[in-house]
This record gives sequence, structure tokens and C-alpha cells, in this order.
Amino acid sequence: MIEPGLATAAALAAMRGAVAAGVTPLELDALAEEAIRARGGAPNFMLEPGYRHTICANVNEHVVHGIPTDRPLAPGDIVALDAGAVLGGWNGDAAFTAVIPDPRDPERTAELQRLSDVTEQAMWRGIARLATAKHLNEVGEAVSGYVRGHSDYGVLEDYIGHGIGRSMHEDPPVFNVPVHRRGPEVKPGLVVAIEPIISAGGIDTDIEDDDWTVTISDGSMSAQWEHSVAVHAGGIWVLTAEDGGAAGLEPLGITPVPIP
Repeated sequence: MIEPGLATAAALAAMRGAVAAGVTPLELDALAEEAIRARGGAPNFMLEPGYRHTICANVNEHVVHGIPTDRPLAPGDIVALDAGAVLGGWNGDAAFTAVIPDPRDPERTAELQRLSDVTEQAMWRGIARLATAKHLNEVGEAVSGYVRGHSDYGVLEDYIGHGIGRSMHEDPPVFNVPVHRRGPEVKPGLVVAIEPIISAGGIDTDIEDDDWTVTISDGSMSAQWEHSVAVHAGGIWVLTAEDGGAAGLEPLGITPVPIP
């Protein structure tokens, strides 16, 4: 699964370098597709029945499954960009959030950046816990524990992480909150997408008329960060990060180990 992970990472890097005020989500979609195909892969989101795009672009209160549009991003927007690649019959899936600075409203910019930062760090805490966990549902304890310890944000419970392999979405579910069940044993061969989705307000959602885009019911802003992570005999490796997750994990005392 290394190659589809790197193709996914390339798509995110292409979008990260281009996201700015005036750029449309459809333009970012084209950049992501080009990056995936340049590495010999194909966009796996297009394999979902009825979906025709490479990415989901979730702007402001649109929290997941947002269809990219031709509306230019504007100062003061927050956008989560989610993409995946299939290559050789295996899948990758990852996401990041970007804030479009608004020089006229630095307070809003700072608030949105904090929402993104808390979500990103919650993801890394979940990945770090995977490195030491006995059972998978410890990940949700780490994710929600960080969010609730550093903010009053809401952790969405209806949209969660997942196993990934021959299909983009597989068992087991990866919860972002504590649950009663311990979940499967964490052992070599487990590959999961850890995917906290956080709201600045409530966690209730509605599905828009396009039957894809999910919106926070109270209009709150939201953020999403995601990586696909493999557990192997030597440790863990973040498949959708070019450095295997070193930059995010080493400050937490975890050193990712390349897959032999």
C-alpha cells in the first residue's frame, strides 16, 4: 500500500501548494487528479457510485463529502480537502484543512486556524496511540481526549475513520470518541484511516439536496485531518505522508518505522 499512499500524498501536496483566495475547489480537484495519475494511480473517489470527482472539498459549515464547485475560495474561508488514490488494486486516503487568511478580520483567521490545528493534533495523537495500543478503540480515546482537553469543540460521531486496503472503506470502524467495545486487536497487517472531523459548535448534521454534501446543522465551521496508517512487525508507518509521519509523531515520542 506504499505506492497508493504516496500518490495520495502527492495529491494533497499539489492542493496545499495552490489553495488560496480566488482558487476554486474544481481547480484543486484537477490538480489532485493530475498528481495521482502522474504516479500511475487513479482517483478512488471516482469509483464511488454517482461521484465524479477526485476530491471532496468541504468549505466552512460543509463538513464532509462536499462536491467541489466553481465558487472561488474567499478570505475567511476554511476548507477541508480530502482525496484518495488506487494503484495496483490498493488504496490510499488522506485529508488536510487550510484556512484562507482574511487580513480584514485577523481574529476570525486565528479562530479558524486554531480549529484546524486542534483537529490536526488530535489526528496525530490518535496515530501515536495506535503505535502503543492493544485494541483499536484506544485511538478514539486519544483523539477525543486531546480535543476536549484543548477546546470546547464538538467531535463528530456519525462520520469516523475506517479500515482501508483493497477497498477505500473497509472494516474495522475507527471511532473518534470512547466506545464501550475495545475493538479489534492492534497487530501487524492492520491498516486504518484515522480521521477526526471536528466542529466549532454542534455535531448534528444534515445532508444537502445533492445527496452528498454534509453540513453542520447549526452552521458551525468544521475541520478534518486524515492519514492512512499501517501497523507492521517493526512499528507503524503513515502511508500518506512522505516522511512516514515523522514530523507529526516524533514530537510525541513515536518514531515511525519504514515497512521492510
